Amino acid sequence: MAIECIWKNRQVGEIILFDAIIGNDKIKKELINSIKLNKYSHSYLFLGTAGIGKKLIAREFAKMILCESKEKYCNKCKSCIEFDSNNNPDFQEIWPDGNVIKIDQIRTMQKKILEAPIISNQKVYIIDDADALTREAQNCLLKTLEEPPEFVNIILIASNEANLLSTVKSRCTILKFEDIKNEEIQRYLEEKYNLIDVSQSIIEASSGSIGKAEQLKDKQELYESISNIINNIENNDLIEILKNADIIYKSQDSKQEILEYINILLFKKAKENIKFLDCINIVEDTKKRLKANSNYNMSIDNMLMTMWEEIH
Repeated sequence: MAIECIWKNRQVGEIILFDAIIGNDKIKKELINSIKLNKYSHSYLFLGTAGIGKKLIAREFAKMILCESKEKYCNKCKSCIEFDSNNNPDFQEIWPDGNVIKIDQIRTMQKKILEAPIISNQKVYIIDDADALTREAQNCLLKTLEEPPEFVNIILIASNEANLLSTVKSRCTILKFEDIKNEEIQRYLEEKYNLIDVSQSIIEASSGSIGKAEQLKDKQELYESISNIINNIENNDLIEILKNADIIYKSQDSKQEILEYINILLFKKAKENIKFLDCINIVEDTKKRLKANSNYNMSIDNMLMTMWEEIH
């Protein structure tokens, strides 16, 4: 099935939900059943790796909640039509202003929340990247999560659970999303982008995220080179390692992704040789150096040389 958009294969009058969103079938079924039974939470927290479909599922769920039809999800009522055109007044999304979601954004939302729905019987608010909420914004949100108006549903979407206060999490129904399987990511890239020979390096670097796979799909040469360096670091001499790293030096814009992928490879290698665990610490130290604005090429040089010395 070609994955072109979330509406593909939907039949009017028949509940065919989440049909083009890959993975997390258990959560999808749970949300569908909650709609059928009219028993869903006022506050949800969708947790999981970035790019695995949390927001797509949240929007589909919001559309179901707001649908005016008794059967739900009719795709033809005023609410559904205006939802599809991003004009439904009973639906709002909040996302970071810069790097964070500020307390003023939450206060503005709280004022709007008290207003009655216009089209539907309910209102839905999605807070995307909720782990970017400042501490003050989270504390401000607590009372609304605990006692929202009867007609309000709030869905928080986050990738980093550690950034959320325990008091925020305790007030939500938490749904933990699983990473997408490698074979599903590969099939998605093949069908949507006609990539017949998808590099295993790209699949591994995606770390279970289709969103990340889409970003990386045109960087096969880079990730194959990284795999070659790490997988042969025990056998190649240092001069050859540095020579093969030329493409890494030319890819400074992807430095964070490169270092994350190196750690994925090192973790796999550590199962065979415990010395590779120490190499992970070397990569983490390189991340800190780069965040402190150290020279990129020199940092990569130092990382590769130190790793090579550690292994030998």
